[in-house]
Amino acid sequence: MRRASDSLPCASYPVPLTHRNSAAMQHLCPLELAAAHRGDRDALERVLGQSRQHLRRYAEYHCVINDVEDAVQESLITVSRRLTGLRVLECFTSWAFRIVKRECNRLKRARCHWQHEELREEILPPAPRDTEELRRDCAAALESLPAHYREVILLRDLEGLSIAEMADQLLTTPDTIKARLHRARVMAREYLA
Repeated sequence: MRRASDSLPCASYPVPLTHRNSAAMQHLCPLELAAAHRGDRDALERVLGQSRQHLRRYAEYHCVINDVEDAVQESLITVSRRLTGLRVLECFTSWAFRIVKRECNRLKRARCHWQHEELREEILPPAPRDTEELRRDCAAALESLPAHYREVILLRDLEGLSIAEMADQLLTTPDTIKARLHRARVMAREYLA
């Protein structure tokens, strides 16, 4: 009986990366993967065992937390059944991640179908927008901004000037205006949060 440590000599041959989230799976042994591809059950078990944790991490990002284990298990079953039919073995990592993502999407669709409820008439009306408190908060947020940030927000949101018009009026470039406007809005949001 062979142990995993006695398996094919391959610790230093990573599988090429084909997916941005596959860095962790790059250390799968290509010789072991090739043996699993040819139908070696022991090699298949080792490949699936090495892949499981990485596929689980990927599923945690794409699935509802209650579906992660189900998605990984179904994906590993699919991988074990279809690995011999994989045409380009170097694509194993991205192929396995794609299977997990499809399984997560399938489980999401099923969950939505199971939980489908009609909209109730008890929906709350929208909150009133023009409250005095909101006005005070917005005024305080604008006052807290440095002058050059306050100026671009006022020109854009109150006076309705375009980026080009603002750049002409403030004697600067449109890129500078865009950057200032972005920073001003971020600072105002942080103040209001």
